[in-house]
Amino acid sequence: MLHPSYTDLMKVVNSEVEEGEEKIVNSRYSIVLATAKRARQLIDDAPAKVTDTKCPKPLSIAIDELNNGKIKILSEEEQIAQAETEFAEEEVFDVTEDEEEILLDEEDEVIE
Repeated sequence: MLHPSYTDLMKVVNSEVEEGEEKIVNSRYSIVLATAKRARQLIDDAPAKVTDTKCPKPLSIAIDELNNGKIKILSEEEQIAQAETEFAEEEVFDVTEDEEEILLDEEDEVIE
């Protein structure tokens, strides 16, 4: 059994939403996706944001982080805004003449 329960986790995630606004999480499926994504980050050596966990497994750590408010599930609008910000901050790389020729050759190739 999952502790805390899905409903408790949903209350934590939606606690910052004002009355009348759309909730960030409307189903258990959203909680499962968010914690699974965070668990994958932890498996890929992302640092844990909580230290006092009952179980050292990545999914348990992700659930504890969500329950303690250390991670946040972004609403759709927040995800779009974050993606736009990250896109604007990306570096533009110059392509050398040799690389440009290679790119042109690859684009001109016709596959039959």
